[in-house]
Amino acid sequence: MSAMMQEVEALVLVLKKQMEDQDLNPEQKINLLNNGLTEALNAAALQPDSSALVRVKSLLYESSVLSHCVSLLDPRRLPGLQGAVARLAQLTSSCCVGMEPSENLVKTFYRLFLPSVMDSLLSLASQLMRQAECMSLFRKVMDSVAWLLRAHTQLTTQVLSSTHYEQIQMWDDVVVSLLCIQLWVQTCITSSSLSVFRDFLLGLSDDSILLLLNEAVGQLAVNTDSNVGAASVRLILLMANQLDIRFHPLLLKFRGLDSLLDKDWRGRGFDQDVDQLIALIQSERGTLSHLQADTEHVRAACVIQAAWRSYQTRRRIKSLNRVVSSLQRRYRAQRQKQQQQDEARRHQELLKYQVCVRRQQARRLFHQKQRQLLQQLPPDQVQVYLQECERRAAVVIQSYWRGFRERQRYNDKHGQMLRQTSKEQEQAARVLQRAVRHFLQKPKAASVPVMSFWIGQTGLTDSRRAELQSRVQKHVAGHPSPRVSPEECERLHEKVQQLLLLELQKGEKRRREEERMEVLLAHTHTQLDLLRDAPPLSVVTEKDAEAFISPSGSIAARARDAHNAMLQAGRLPWWKNLGKTADGLTPNPLEELEAECALRVTGPAGVSRHRHGWNH
Repeated sequence: MSAMMQEVEALVLVLKKQMEDQDLNPEQKINLLNNGLTEALNAAALQPDSSALVRVKSLLYESSVLSHCVSLLDPRRLPGLQGAVARLAQLTSSCCVGMEPSENLVKTFYRLFLPSVMDSLLSLASQLMRQAECMSLFRKVMDSVAWLLRAHTQLTTQVLSSTHYEQIQMWDDVVVSLLCIQLWVQTCITSSSLSVFRDFLLGLSDDSILLLLNEAVGQLAVNTDSNVGAASVRLILLMANQLDIRFHPLLLKFRGLDSLLDKDWRGRGFDQDVDQLIALIQSERGTLSHLQADTEHVRAACVIQAAWRSYQTRRRIKSLNRVVSSLQRRYRAQRQKQQQQDEARRHQELLKYQVCVRRQQARRLFHQKQRQLLQQLPPDQVQVYLQECERRAAVVIQSYWRGFRERQRYNDKHGQMLRQTSKEQEQAARVLQRAVRHFLQKPKAASVPVMSFWIGQTGLTDSRRAELQSRVQKHVAGHPSPRVSPEECERLHEKVQQLLLLELQKGEKRRREEERMEVLLAHTHTQLDLLRDAPPLSVVTEKDAEAFISPSGSIAARARDAHNAMLQAGRLPWWKNLGKTADGLTPNPLEELEAECALRVTGPAGVSRHRHGWNH
């Protein structure tokens, strides 16, 4: 017996070393664990001493083999390994039952290791549930969960509050719902019939019992399958039989359960269980006191909270799937990019290695040829040949060195030229900016005179003009022109002065003509205003008529004659006026009037009479 146990311990140690090997992939590790655990458990089970199996399980836990098993139950390793992973889950659950860890590992085993095993099993079952071809493996994993629950009832609360178990509960499949209910039914039946395990339901808290009862009643309210309904009713009856008085207040919190059973679940083949549960509910309802009526608000709050939690869970699951897809997509893209970079780096390294090898081969071939040539030469020409080779090598080295030195010198010179050009550009930019700022700082002239010549400019004093003239004379005297003599310069200066005086006289004449034109326009506008504001002939008076009489006698006479001629022409027949114009009687009277107005305006007497006419 001791020899057999030594072989089992040696097998466990070998299995531990194999799990620590980094060269093995997950598939190889899973196969090794399945084979090793099966062999070790079978060998320990064949021992007549029952404590041998306990020692083997404890040794597996203490050697961290079971920790490797839990890490390999990751659902991401599922593709192609569903059966092996389900087998590993069954072996891990079996090893966790009946184990007696050492005193220094008891707290770690119950507080950390067992919850991690249960969470991995539920996560694996959630992944297998989504694949229709893996339903038998899902059933095997759920049996492992039930086996672990029957041995460690403290894990019930973790199972009922786990997100993975919530996903399993909300899966719209009759088989999955039936397996969930049968899990608890078989757990309750086995724990009460076998003396190996403690009573399962008696070890649960009221909150865990209420969560379990919630699941059974929820299946009755949502599902329509007869098998699921029968299993749910049976689970409630088992809980009522084992918990007795402790279960009655919890059952009465589900108001309307008896009417639901009577309406939806009669005639399904399990009427006897339905009648028994209805009778139990009604018998307990009759014994309620008024103190329990206050629990209506609590039940309503529980219903609202349950609906809100289910809504939150559904939202979390939807967002979780989307986030997981996004993370997987990013991870694949990052992994592909990393693979491409590794491939490019390996290709570059291989290329460098090939280049080095070819260079080495070429150098070796060159030396071999050179040695063959030296063997063919006469002895007295070997030294000459070697000197010639040295000379050529020196020429090549010197040419490379001169080229490098010239390139460096050219780069330095080019950089210096660029720096000098940049410096000159900066200096030119500063000069331009200074000139622009000086120009912008000058005040704008209020008005620009018509004569923009340097003679008579405002702001230039006599002393400044004499100073500038002396500077100009000194400059002209110090820099005589090779083509124009001083006499020619004086003659040109006099000519320019004469042209300037003529231009000034023309400007004065133009100004006088403009002023005369403005006076005529003003007089014309005044007369037009008087004519426009004149009263009609029916109401005109002599005083009003005098306002329109011209102060000039000749103008008045001509106007009177023109008016009489027009009246006489109007009395004649129409055929006598053919070929005659309005100015036929008075040839060009408009020009004569304008000439006389201009003549009168130019003279002082005319101006006074014109002003008198305006005042009149």
